[in-house]
Amino acid sequence: MTDDSPAALVTGGGSGIGRATVRRLVKDGWRVVVADLNAGNGEAAAAELGAAARFVRTDVAQEPDVRAAVDACVDHFGRIDCVVNNAGVGGAFGRITEIEVEDWDYTFAVLVRGVFLGIKHGAAAMQAAGRGGSIVNVASIAGFAAGAGLQAYSAAKAAVINLGKVAATELGPDRIRVNTVCPGLIETPLVGAGRADAADRMAAAIDKAQPWPDLGRPDDIAEVIAFLAGPAVPFLTGEQITVDGGVIAAGPRLDEAYGGDPGARGYVGVNRGTTGEGPTVRRQP
Repeated sequence: MTDDSPAALVTGGGSGIGRATVRRLVKDGWRVVVADLNAGNGEAAAAELGAAARFVRTDVAQEPDVRAAVDACVDHFGRIDCVVNNAGVGGAFGRITEIEVEDWDYTFAVLVRGVFLGIKHGAAAMQAAGRGGSIVNVASIAGFAAGAGLQAYSAAKAAVINLGKVAATELGPDRIRVNTVCPGLIETPLVGAGRADAADRMAAAIDKAQPWPDLGRPDDIAEVIAFLAGPAVPFLTGEQITVDGGVIAAGPRLDEAYGGDPGARGYVGVNRGTTGEGPTVRRQP
């Protein structure tokens, strides 16, 4: 690894898919800024990788934070060649007639505004350097149709998929590629990994909804992100890559199989993922 080694910013890099992506990029010779709201997770991820990684506490919903994370990559490593917009939360849940507006807005602020800001400031830095680059957004198969995620989460991920296409069209002349990865059911804290019944619920989802017999792991997604981040596919832009063990091919039935709809069980609130901030849960009337 040298001063000419490529550098990337990975949001939500402290856990799950983000952390696996940071490890994979460093293995490939990248230097990486780990941007995460959860300082404990982010610092641990950076410490694990030594000089190749630097942690910057980042709330992706706040423009000054995202701008500072991009600036930190350029200042510390001398360049920025890729932005991975991965930070996510489960977001608002409950019956659509009961979801609070602020919980809906929070979901979109993290999942959509955060991606917009990563594209905005990452692309500006790449344009200034004149070397081109790559932006990889992490959406979800929930963005394709009902039945694979909750209302706000699904709508937000659909927006991310479309935003990737729009941004790819605009940034193509600058040789900045924009692609989107759409994971299926992946064993991360966001889908309840670590819960006492998580293994049984995931096994049920595989049995009922996923043709591939193995559970998706963060490393499975990180491999695809690393492929899109690097120079191997210079003509690939404006695409969404589905990595789901065949769920979409078979038709999404995850809500029923995974038991993932809290509204059907009488709950409403917001899931703040691995941000370090607790969820809000209440019984629906």
